[in-house]
Amino acid sequence: MSSVYDENGKRIPVTVLKYDTLVVSQIKSEKKEGYQAVQVASAERNLAASNKACEGHFKKSGFQRGAKWSKEIRQTLPDGVSVGQKVSISSLAKGDTVKMTGRSKGRGFSGVVKRWGFAGGPASHGSRFQRGTGSIGQCTFPGRVMKGRKMPGRYGFDTMTRNTQVVDVLPEKNAILIKGAVPGAVNSLIQLMKV
Repeated sequence: MSSVYDENGKRIPVTVLKYDTLVVSQIKSEKKEGYQAVQVASAERNLAASNKACEGHFKKSGFQRGAKWSKEIRQTLPDGVSVGQKVSISSLAKGDTVKMTGRSKGRGFSGVVKRWGFAGGPASHGSRFQRGTGSIGQCTFPGRVMKGRKMPGRYGFDTMTRNTQVVDVLPEKNAILIKGAVPGAVNSLIQLMKV
């Protein structure tokens, strides 16, 4: 994260997002696929990760070894969109509200203290359950664990969506400044949709 200052001298926390050039790789129509969508792709694949199916699919849009990332966006098809056309960031402007979607950091299999913020048990005098779950239910009635009980399990790597604001767009540097924090690890993918 970083920060910039507005016209009044107020400090705004921002995250700088790098924008890769997106190319329209496929147009799906109601007639052929049963729904309308546009598939966009970005970044050339490595030779080791490439395969014939991927090469063939993305060749029309200008990728020789296929694309590293592709995303399908369901929408009514605008006029003048064709395969191989580049998508620019000119549609985003300073002050726009955008819907930001990304995956939070994955933390693996975690216990209840880390995952749900449980207090844990006593931490002295021979205690053996400092970070244990503790009781998870009642007795012979109901004789089962209730649905929705907070338990240990895989934590993180969830899809997160929230509204945020575009602080600035720098087309010469292929960068977008977004207000506040962004979900996910460094170099993870973020999807921005204009609200």
